[in-house]
Amino acid sequence: MAQQFETVGILAKKHDDGVRQTLKNLIADLQTRGKQVLLDEGHASAHEGVQTCARADLGERCDLVVVVGGDGTLLDAGRAVAASGTPLLGVNLGRLGFMVDVLPADMSATLDDIFAGDYIAESRLMLCAQIERADGAFQDELFPAINECVIRNQAFARVLDFDTYMNGAFISHHRADGMVVATPTGSTAYALSGGGPVLHPALNALALVPICPHTLSDRPLIVDADHEIEIRVAGTLDGAALFTSDGQVSQPLGAGDCVHIRRGAHDLKLIHPPGYDYFNILRNKLQWGRGQQLASS
Repeated sequence: MAQQFETVGILAKKHDDGVRQTLKNLIADLQTRGKQVLLDEGHASAHEGVQTCARADLGERCDLVVVVGGDGTLLDAGRAVAASGTPLLGVNLGRLGFMVDVLPADMSATLDDIFAGDYIAESRLMLCAQIERADGAFQDELFPAINECVIRNQAFARVLDFDTYMNGAFISHHRADGMVVATPTGSTAYALSGGGPVLHPALNALALVPICPHTLSDRPLIVDADHEIEIRVAGTLDGAALFTSDGQVSQPLGAGDCVHIRRGAHDLKLIHPPGYDYFNILRNKLQWGRGQQLASS
């Protein structure tokens, strides 16, 4: 049975005047349908008269959250909303749009379908990282990630020495610019540019992709997502390393620090319009098959 979406939250790209008209149209459309609208309080000043809500509470108070922006906006929104289990619908004002797949011109027609129960629901696995300092103390903060966790040298163009483990078992020592631990969702992001494979979103798997390794035999590794990955910075580190989550949240790492990465307790819930086709997105965004012609019979 299709979910009923009576309270709709809106999260939009910040500090971008280009989203204002799309937001205005979206709010008017939802209000005309009799939906209760809750707007991320970061846009309250531009849309007076619309009830606002703190971003951290939006998922708990809404049945659906519409994200207006690009993939980066959806990543930010997803980390804030995922624990509530509330699904996200992405309206694409960005460039690539692997995850935000509704064009502003199609927004109203898409909402017609979704509120009629005609949509595709999808779950994407997330990561959760925790930092263990060199003295064995664990940092309290947990870092969720939708795309990837990255460990790299903080200094530009400096090699990083580190070890990888799976469930405590030693995998290898690495000399590289760093390491990307990517979900299937993130396999088309940083990991792909580093030579990693494309993983279908339905896979329960992670990709470990070394960044510019100093040996050609240091290749990407695919593991089951239910395993815990540990990346320990060498104790001989000169300077500092850096941990990042989805390229948006970062923490410095010192010599001997370790990052524990495991599957998150919550999946990201997404809503797609009817006709959503993952491979069609890959063909369009990655330009698969462009310039190729079928051989004549």
